[in-house]
Amino acid sequence: MVSHLTVSVIIPVHNGENHIEKCLDALIASSYPPFEIIVVDDCSTDDTAKIAKQRRITILQLPIQSGTAAARNFGAQHAEGEVLFFIDSDVIVRRETIALVADCLQNHPEIAAVFGSYDDEPAEANFISQYRNMLHHFHHQHSDTEAFTFWAGCGAIRKKVFGEIGGFDQIRYVKPSIEDIELGYRIRKEGYRILLDKDLQVKHLKRWEFLSLLRTDIFQRAIPWSNLILKTKSIPKDLNLKLSHKISSISVALLILIMPSLFLTHTKFYNIHVPHITSFFLLIILTNLLILNRKLYSFYTQKVGTIFTIKAIPLHILYYLYSGVSFVFCWIVYKISISGLFYHSVEDRYAKIPQKNP
Repeated sequence: MVSHLTVSVIIPVHNGENHIEKCLDALIASSYPPFEIIVVDDCSTDDTAKIAKQRRITILQLPIQSGTAAARNFGAQHAEGEVLFFIDSDVIVRRETIALVADCLQNHPEIAAVFGSYDDEPAEANFISQYRNMLHHFHHQHSDTEAFTFWAGCGAIRKKVFGEIGGFDQIRYVKPSIEDIELGYRIRKEGYRILLDKDLQVKHLKRWEFLSLLRTDIFQRAIPWSNLILKTKSIPKDLNLKLSHKISSISVALLILIMPSLFLTHTKFYNIHVPHITSFFLLIILTNLLILNRKLYSFYTQKVGTIFTIKAIPLHILYYLYSGVSFVFCWIVYKISISGLFYHSVEDRYAKIPQKNP
């Protein structure tokens, strides 16, 4: 069926001169021409606006740096298309990407929003970038197509629905965070359906480093998402919140708790040295983690080899550790009835820290 929906592509950007050219050129070359491309410049100090102007597309300037949520909302306010297609400035779409979005929403009027994933060939070749981007790809490709969240790196929503639910929460999320996940919660709460289209794949250009990975995963993902779960009392059983992931986090916690007993060299339990007992349980826990995550590790092995997978496993275990610790931290604060004050103080302090271009 030929699609006739008009699509407005909205790209929030702050100091994105390294990637915006490739992002825009890919959109312009699409097989399904977008109705309009809107770049919302969030007070860039580099040549982002200059590069965008050379492509003769709509460029909107925010008066003060306000964050990606506000930039997306500002773009949506000026968009004329029936569909708002949000794309990150460090993403390259395929020729058929916009057509897939338009066809999906044209042929399935019951679907309010649709999103995709990164592909399995990240642009950056360093280990952390390969690990992080392919982990994202794997989670999305092995999740239910009936989604309970939303992803604005490559995600579209009907403009009418977007306006009805009030857009992204730009008050709470002044830095790149889980504003798209929270938006997905509200879409579902209003009874609308969200589709995860596994054929809707884009290439990520971002280079990840170890510290940027930790900062993003903890402060921009784990803590705010834990807070959202506690606030809404809703835990999606999909993406990286499946039962196997929860069990893996508990397993890693047990791993950390029992490891100190390895140093109790002179302690015995029923005439068995405690380090021997600990080693036995460590082996069980590690085996359990390998079994629970075997599909991911098999995916890594097939894509980039055994050595890569061996290096990725400790980093993945660390991921479960800081994700679990973040949730427990938020849960404790929530239970002692000062979660609002304490959580926001942590979030506000982080928001004031100058961030590198994501």
